[in-house]
Amino acid sequence: MNRRSFLLMGGAAVALGACGVGVSQPKLGADGKPLPRVYKINNATAEKIPFRVLDSINTLRAARGAGPLQLNAELTAAALTHSRDMSVQNRPWHFGSDGSSPLQRVQRVGYQGQFLGELISETFETEMETLAAWLAQPDTRNVIVDPAARNMGFAWFQEPGGKIWWTLLTGA
Repeated sequence: MNRRSFLLMGGAAVALGACGVGVSQPKLGADGKPLPRVYKINNATAEKIPFRVLDSINTLRAARGAGPLQLNAELTAAALTHSRDMSVQNRPWHFGSDGSSPLQRVQRVGYQGQFLGELISETFETEMETLAAWLAQPDTRNVIVDPAARNMGFAWFQEPGGKIWWTLLTGA
């Protein structure tokens, strides 16, 4: 009888042990919260990011009765330039290393419309987490849902260590 109990318990232990195979527990920081994971953007993901952001924004805008945004090449070029420049400066702010404002940057790339707003972020988070953070604050959410906006530029620069500098521009 003891042998039978031992075999049953041993089999149960093996079965339960197999349940954890392939499941990695998040590493915890000193505060007990999970440490952030580096979001590495590869070529396949990079092609999809602008459209995921645009689709998410347009869904939100439609729910609020605002017209859809369209990706704009000039605004995207200005956003990319600023994302790289913030990395060089190692600080998230709205002025370029040459002192340029967002308005000046969109004019430099030949954007013919009216500049409306710029959102920036320095993070290790995904584009959706960054968008959610922007939507959580009234001032940044207002840039995204501004009914006058018709165009959007969206770009990022990722450093080798994984830090991402995001920039979103809107215009009419």
